[in-house]
Amino acid sequence: MPIRTNRGRAAVYRKLWGWPLRSPRHLAVAAFVAALLITAAGILIPKLAGTDTPRASGTSTQTSETKVFGSRTVVVPPGAGGTATATETRVEPTLTPSSAPPAPEALGVAKEWATAFVTHPEGISPETWREQLRPFTDVEYMVALDSVDPRNVFATAVTGEPRVVVSYDKSVVIDVPTDKAVLRLTLIETEQGWRVSDYTEGEG
Repeated sequence: MPIRTNRGRAAVYRKLWGWPLRSPRHLAVAAFVAALLITAAGILIPKLAGTDTPRASGTSTQTSETKVFGSRTVVVPPGAGGTATATETRVEPTLTPSSAPPAPEALGVAKEWATAFVTHPEGISPETWREQLRPFTDVEYMVALDSVDPRNVFATAVTGEPRVVVSYDKSVVIDVPTDKAVLRLTLIETEQGWRVSDYTEGEG
């Protein structure tokens, strides 16, 4: 039968609160139940709040592993084991000088190019001067020569034979002396033969 009055409810509450004090046994049972409730609350509340994050038994730091495969360097992420599926960085192979001397054609082309370079009589147009260089120049490098004005070339004659600085399988660096400066030419082997792909001027 439901309790309908405040006096009745108060009497029930007094019985509940007074029950643990009736005997040591009741007190022990009440303390045990209270301990169970507190423990259960401590477990359930963090889970309901979403803060129960599992913790690792120890602290460990994982780093990426770099593996080299031939001419490729591959970065392997942590936990990927031996499978290299991450970022790939290409490493260009280092050029090794060849023990063989450069082709005689390369020396001839270097001297022809240097001769055309220092030939710029007064009044010659930049276009005409560049056309003198075209037969001995790599096609792509002709674009760079568009910015060169023959009036700024002070050498007027080749004064010595070409000298090899370093030789590779498909390229060679050659110095050609002039009356004003040493022309250091880089030549590459193309389908059309050896062609100049770069030049710098040093002290004569």
